[in-house]
Amino acid sequence: MRLLLTSTAILLALPTLTLAQEAVELEPVLVTGQSRGYVAVNSVTATKTDTALLNVPQSVNVITRDQLNDQALHSLGEVLHYVPGTTVGQGEGNRDQITLRGQNTTSDFFLDGVRDDTQYFRGLYNVERVEVLKGPYALIFGRGGGGGIINRVQKTPSAGGTFASGRVSANSFGAWDVSADVNTPIGEQAAFRINAVYENLDNHRDFYEGERYAINPYVAMEFASGWRAGLSYEYVNDDRVVDRGIPSLNGVPLPGHRDQFFGVPGVNRTTLEANIVKLRVDGVLSDAVTVSTTVLYGDYDKVYTNAYASGPATGQNGTVPLSAYTDPTTRQNLLLQSNLVWDVTAAGTTHKVLFGLEYGDQDSANQRRNGVLSNSALDLANPVFPTVTFPGLSRNTVSNVESLSAYVQDQIGLGEHVQIVAGLRYDRFDITGVDLQPNPDRPFARVDSKVSPRLGLIYKPRADVSIYASYSQSFLPRSGDQFLTLSTTQENLEPEEFTNHEVGVKWNLRPDLNLTAALFRLDRTNATTPDPLNPTVSINVGETRTEGFELALTGRIQPNWQISGGYSWLDARLQGNDSVRLAQTPRQQFSLWNRYDVSPRLGFGLGVIHQTSQYASIRTSAATTRLPAFTRVDAAVFYRVNDAVDLQLNIENLLDETYFPDAHNNNNISTGAPLNARLTLGVRF
Repeated sequence: MRLLLTSTAILLALPTLTLAQEAVELEPVLVTGQSRGYVAVNSVTATKTDTALLNVPQSVNVITRDQLNDQALHSLGEVLHYVPGTTVGQGEGNRDQITLRGQNTTSDFFLDGVRDDTQYFRGLYNVERVEVLKGPYALIFGRGGGGGIINRVQKTPSAGGTFASGRVSANSFGAWDVSADVNTPIGEQAAFRINAVYENLDNHRDFYEGERYAINPYVAMEFASGWRAGLSYEYVNDDRVVDRGIPSLNGVPLPGHRDQFFGVPGVNRTTLEANIVKLRVDGVLSDAVTVSTTVLYGDYDKVYTNAYASGPATGQNGTVPLSAYTDPTTRQNLLLQSNLVWDVTAAGTTHKVLFGLEYGDQDSANQRRNGVLSNSALDLANPVFPTVTFPGLSRNTVSNVESLSAYVQDQIGLGEHVQIVAGLRYDRFDITGVDLQPNPDRPFARVDSKVSPRLGLIYKPRADVSIYASYSQSFLPRSGDQFLTLSTTQENLEPEEFTNHEVGVKWNLRPDLNLTAALFRLDRTNATTPDPLNPTVSINVGETRTEGFELALTGRIQPNWQISGGYSWLDARLQGNDSVRLAQTPRQQFSLWNRYDVSPRLGFGLGVIHQTSQYASIRTSAATTRLPAFTRVDAAVFYRVNDAVDLQLNIENLLDETYFPDAHNNNNISTGAPLNARLTLGVRF
């Protein structure tokens, strides 16, 4: 399969080397949102209706395909480093994990607005844009999403014409990849599109390597007047070394060991095989009523095995305690979402009324075996890796989650200057399962029913400016974001709840340049967090509060100068005890990416990321590890060889800064890559 998919990506890319026709913007068969360069015009996700972002009472950041390509971004982690208010977690070296407005999550990811909550690394090869929607909006997304969600918008087929593109890139660490994107109409009312990628992984860390390959055929058609359907299948295979970074020493990252591996070569490994099928049907029932239904089935088979630093180092060249475990998980997701939108005018007001239903059936099975090491500590003065065995099971759990939701929302226009967005959602979350280890079997179950409101008020003093205030809620059941098990204590506890108050302004300075600002307060009750002394166990911390300010400017300063920039200030703490600070939430973050074209053929890029210090885990004592502040500068050069061929060189960490971008806990800290470069060849016709 790997050889077949690699060959497919290369063969799809090669024909574009010989054809020299400029790619054109074509209408997709299925609507997913419009963009102009770095600027997103609208979103189908934020309200589940096709709504201009100017009229969404919520902070939304969108990273378009143009920006993804210009920055040569290959992972969600790389994308989110440039989104202030969002921090990237290490994810134990086997998954995407983020913190949004102080709320950590491994599950608040969506694909075209449908839940994508399995733990894995998501690719970007078949993505048109990435949307970061901030704040808890259960009305739109259901449970979770306490700080917001990440939505990937998939590339869709276009019946407007044939086009193709391919990209080949390699970096200075030895990693390389090849990808292809080919679209062709099938008659006048249908189209087929296929995206494929192969990635060979490498970086600055000792013993790190891996590969990922994926293919995504997608067919869409208009099968009757006003009715369109699309069927997508994606296969993903990911095999890489699990790297959980370095430990701490005296409350800071261990110095002098940036590239040292604290696992066991040949043991630390994670594999994923995923099959994802998505069917979408859109229809027009009348001039005023449209419907859309999406069904997603995903089958995921994942294993990760790792040895890791389980405590701080005793000295810069002392010893580091190690632990190990292996953890296989399977999951099958069946998710159904159906929306009806009714546009109506009554009594001088306009209404866009949304009625929606969602159903989910998710089966999970998880095991864990703790490792036995021949030597439970690594001597930094003479590093000899131990051998590891994995005896009997320490955990063996099966669970089923059945969820049912119904929601209604009304976007009300009161003349030219005032709009209201109001709605309610009902969620029923039913989990059942069995802990099969240790004996005897222990069944568990809980049902939660919640009603979540959303209210937004928008005032538009002129057509290109909106001033808004919003109130929203969400919740998270006690089984957590991965709902693998419930302890006897958790079975009797109410869900965690999130409440967000926000005011903001959005200003389209020009159609291709927008400015947004938001001031918010996010409260979390019944809150839990990983125990800093034992990260495998969650502890109750009561109520937390995150207050903050976010600013973003995106678009064209001049016709040949595009920017995407932002700033955030966050104060994330335990209510009633300001000395307890939330994990992985820097007080300030700033990012700015520029592309400046000096001629039709030659352009330059310059980017900077800055964030103040952050705690690796919730700060409950002076012993909590603190990651120092850092500033990273990136650069790029773009050269158009001819109408069909582009070259670009991206340089990361131009000033060779020593930094620690993220962590999992006090003693699993990622090290930033030194100065490195990536060369990309892009072809199209």
